[in-house]
Amino acid sequence: MSNIMDPNRPYLTTPQAAEHADFTLSYITYLLRNNKVEGFRLAREWFVYTDSLDAFLAQKRKPGPKGPRAKA
Repeated sequence: MSNIMDPNRPYLTTPQAAEHADFTLSYITYLLRNNKVEGFRLAREWFVYTDSLDAFLAQKRKPGPKGPRAKA
């Protein structure tokens, strides 16, 4: 995440990125804050670089939890 916009890279707003990736808005901001995807923030608004989001989507990810964990 950066506060400096690169004018040579296309970007999406977080709602556009969420729709593009079929993720929630909170997950998109989580990815930005944890440097999983590249983007920038202007004032209170987050923006995601399209190429970074597409690269993240192309990565193979392990599936999420299947249900509640058994207590040991």
